[in-house]
Amino acid sequence: MSLIGTWMQRIGVGWLTWELTQSGTWLGLVAFADLFPSVFFGPLGGAIADRIDRLRIIFTSQALAMAQAATLFVLTATGTIDMVSLFVLVLINGVVIGFNQPSRLALISSLVPREHLSTAVAINSIVFNLARFVGPALAGALIVSGGTAAVFGANAFTFLAFLLALTRVRLPVEERVHLPEHKRSLLGDIADGLRYTARHPGVGPLLLLLSINSMTVRPFVELLPGFAADVFRRDADGLALMTSAIGGGAIVAGLWLARRESVRGFTAITLASTLALSGATLGFVATTWFPVALACLAVSGVCLVLSGVATQTLVQTAVDARMRGRVLSLYGIIFRGGPAAGALAVGAMSDAIGLRPAMAIGAVAAALAWIWAWRRRGLMAAALENPSG
Repeated sequence: MSLIGTWMQRIGVGWLTWELTQSGTWLGLVAFADLFPSVFFGPLGGAIADRIDRLRIIFTSQALAMAQAATLFVLTATGTIDMVSLFVLVLINGVVIGFNQPSRLALISSLVPREHLSTAVAINSIVFNLARFVGPALAGALIVSGGTAAVFGANAFTFLAFLLALTRVRLPVEERVHLPEHKRSLLGDIADGLRYTARHPGVGPLLLLLSINSMTVRPFVELLPGFAADVFRRDADGLALMTSAIGGGAIVAGLWLARRESVRGFTAITLASTLALSGATLGFVATTWFPVALACLAVSGVCLVLSGVATQTLVQTAVDARMRGRVLSLYGIIFRGGPAAGALAVGAMSDAIGLRPAMAIGAVAAALAWIWAWRRRGLMAAALENPSG
C-alpha cells in the first residue's frame, strides 16, 4: 500500500513539474533533487545502519516522508505550490530516503535465512514493481478527476499501513544492533566500506557497471513526462500507461527470479539484461508509435529488475556481514544518485538536441560499458557466486 502511494506521488510530481515548466531541464532537476541526496547521506546512513537499530531508523524515516507528502498535499490543494517549494520538498524527501535506504536493504538479510535471500530480494522487487504497475494507473485517474493534490494526499495516507507493519516486526537484538569491533569514527567506517568495495574483485566492477548504466540509460524513467507530452502527445493517462508498462515487465522478471534457488548464473543475468536494456532504450527513442513504445518500456522493465535484483542479491551474499550496511549504502547511492545525475545531464541535453537523441547517446554509452564488463565476466562470477567469506 505504501509503495503504491509512493509511485502515485512520483507520477504527480513529474506531471506537476511539466505543467509548471514544460522543461526537460526542470524534470531533470526535480529527479536530481529526489535521487542525488543519497550520494551524501547514503554513506552516513550505511555506517549508522551497521551500528544502531535499523528498525528505528526506518520507522523515523517513514514518518518524516509521510509529513513531506502531507505538506505537498496542502500546498497543492491551496494553489500555493510553485517550482521552488516543489523542488525543496522533493529534496527533503530525497535526503530522508537516502539516509533510510541502507537500513532497509540491510534488513532483508536479517529477515530470512541466507539460502532464501535471492528469493526474498526478488519478492521485494515484485512488490515494488507491482506498485509501479498499480500506482501510476491510480495516479492518472486521480489527476484527471481530482488534480495532483489528490495524489499527494493519497500517498500521505498510505504511509500509515507501512508504519503499522513496522510495529509488528520483531528481530533478535543481535540483528538490530551491529557494533563495530573497534571503536571508529563514522568517517572511518565509511572509508573502510569504500576500500572494501574497491578491492573486491566482484563487487567493485559490478557496482561500476551499475553506476554507468544508472547514469546513461536508467534516467529515461524520470524523463517519461516529457516523452509522454512532447513525443507521443499524451496526457497524464498516457504517462500512467508508460510507467505501468515498465512495472508490468518488472513483475514478470521478478516472478521468474523468485523461482531461482541460488545465485549461480546471476552474473550472466546481470550482463545480459544490461545489454538488452540498451537495445530496448534505443527502440523506445526510435519510435513514434505508442504501442511499440509501450512494448519497449515493458522490455526495459524486465531488464531493470533482472539487473537490479541480480546485482543486489550478489552484493548481499558476497560481502562480509560486518560491511553489509556500508556496501549496500554504496549500492543505494548508485541506484538513486546515478539516475539523478543522468536525468539532470540528459534533461539539460534534451533542451538543446531533444529528448530522443539525448537518450540514444546514453544507450550507446551503456553498450560500450557492457563490452568492458563482458571481458571480466569470469573473474566477477568467481568472486560473486562463490564468495569465500
